[in-house]
Amino acid sequence: MKARYHLPGLFEFYELYRAFLPLFYEHREFFYDWCEIGSIYGAPADCLWGGGRVGFGENRPDEVAALVREYGISARLTFSNSLLREEHLSDRKCNALCALFETGGAVPNGVILASDLLLGYLQRNYPGFYFVSSTTKVLTQFEQLEAELERSEFRFVVPDFRLNKAFDRLNALPDALKKKVELLCNECCWFDCPDRRACYENVSRRNLGESCAEHVCVSPTADRGYRFSDAMRNPGFIGIGDIQGVYLPKGFSQFKIEGRSLGSAVILEFLLYYLTKPEYQLRVREEIYLDSALDLF
Repeated sequence: MKARYHLPGLFEFYELYRAFLPLFYEHREFFYDWCEIGSIYGAPADCLWGGGRVGFGENRPDEVAALVREYGISARLTFSNSLLREEHLSDRKCNALCALFETGGAVPNGVILASDLLLGYLQRNYPGFYFVSSTTKVLTQFEQLEAELERSEFRFVVPDFRLNKAFDRLNALPDALKKKVELLCNECCWFDCPDRRACYENVSRRNLGESCAEHVCVSPTADRGYRFSDAMRNPGFIGIGDIQGVYLPKGFSQFKIEGRSLGSAVILEFLLYYLTKPEYQLRVREEIYLDSALDLF
């Protein structure tokens, strides 16, 4: 069994992936043979259906679609706005994105979502997609996760990261449900945060253009922002040793890397840590840094 990574920044980090993907597929000796790229996910700027994070990608959707099709990678549209109403379903930009990404590639593309209203709309109008239940639902009770995994509409379900180490319950899942679990590896959010749902709903409101105050993070280390070194100390963190030694042997193969709101230099560190053999990390970093088309900082 191979680990399949779902990487952030389909639109947000197009230029980085345009440099990284040729390296990954033309120099597989640089990278672990036990992992693959399962998908790249994201949403462009000013995307009404967007959620989780405010998208900032400005690249043309047709260029983005062409890149993932070239390498046979599944694209996932992050449409995880949890507060959508019926009148939002006719949004021209989001429907145009669905029409572009629904078909045409060698592998199916998906949509990450949190709204059952949107799910029903997409099933009726864009049946070529597969669907992923978003971690923005904040399903913190294992019984909630089990119920979500049982839903046939979803190919994958991303649990709240605080369930990552619930090994007794995870290991007891039947194999068919284990294959649907997509674990969020590198969350930096405060493990005891009581406001995670409110944080995501604030993003949903902002994407809808509603006037609202920005959510104030209550984490004791909120002023530090995202640091990968902090994420590695999070009780829910999943490192490469965990993936190889714990999760893969137990039948879990889907792993999500967060980071759409971060900078491309940080995303590169994720790609180095999770995919790249240590002896080749400097080589890959140099290849990316020397690409004159990239501005990593």
